Amino acid sequence: MIAETTLSAPDVAGLKQIAARLRGRVIMMSHKAGSAHLASCLSCCDILAAAYWDVCRIDPAHPDDPLRDRFILSKGHAASALYATLAYRGFFPEALLDTYCTDGALLAEHPPARLLAGVEAATGSLGHGLPIGVGMALAGRIRGERFRVYALLSDGENNEGSVWEAAMFAAAQKLDNVCVIVDYNKWQATARSNETLQLAPLREKWESFGWDAQEIDGHDVGALAARMRAVPNGSGRPVALIAHTVKGKGVSFMEDDNNWHYRAPTAEEVAQAYTELGLA
Repeated sequence: MIAETTLSAPDVAGLKQIAARLRGRVIMMSHKAGSAHLASCLSCCDILAAAYWDVCRIDPAHPDDPLRDRFILSKGHAASALYATLAYRGFFPEALLDTYCTDGALLAEHPPARLLAGVEAATGSLGHGLPIGVGMALAGRIRGERFRVYALLSDGENNEGSVWEAAMFAAAQKLDNVCVIVDYNKWQATARSNETLQLAPLREKWESFGWDAQEIDGHDVGALAARMRAVPNGSGRPVALIAHTVKGKGVSFMEDDNNWHYRAPTAEEVAQAYTELGLA
């Protein structure tokens, strides 16, 4: 059975250390595989640390428990951050991370369906994670199962119409056990998010669709844990956390530099990053 989440205060120092370890691992994975989307992984490590080490009612030994909380990485291009999280949390051996993006490996550049313990959905075609999560929440209600559904979206993903269809449906059905976390790092692909489409004011957009929408520092692990724990929060509405983040967070020469959406670090850059993260 899934244990109830503790009501003690979040271990902020511990969560920060976990987030630093996740950042270090995804940097090494990008270096070894020559893979892209590194900066997009670094911006969401604090969110993943709070979710998997403080908030979500999960048991790595029973990944299919029907009462588990569901966490969906809708921004599937940040798959290496999810893989590192699941490995460190005990869903599969850490040694499997060394196979990331190698020919024939299970750890593809986007999360696969039904191949890895802890991966709730195949994502990467943006805009699908929230609709899947909303369907899970509705199915749970019909079956009388109490669990929470968290969906981590990129800010550019909010360009997709399927996101807003799901948002309207969740609000209409009063699915207050659904929580969206938007990794609002202000970049998408080759341009600033608000230059591509007018996302701002993003909180107000989610609020106008019937959600309890809140802005938050996406690198404040304690605040993230507290807000995510509080779902459902008594409002009777699904919750949207607009998490202001920095792309490439944690490494000075990667922060807010969109070149790291595509670049893989050299061995020298890995060493410098490890020093900055306190992992050297």
